[in-house]
Amino acid sequence: MIFELQDEYIELFKLIKVLDLVDSGADAKRVISEGFVRRNGEKELRKRAKIVSGDVIEIAEVRIEVK
Repeated sequence: MIFELQDEYIELFKLIKVLDLVDSGADAKRVISEGFVRRNGEKELRKRAKIVSGDVIEIAEVRIEVK
């Protein structure tokens, strides 16, 4: 899956919510805090991490390339 940024960055929990991978922002924050999200191959626990062009986010079998 490819996500095209409209701004300089998007916060991680907002990205997950915008892509409808969860039902709510609270669910997105829970998924992140429980360690289910990887950013560029490493576990990402910061809910408000700034995701920029070139980042690759993985949640379960979903891979998101940010452009």
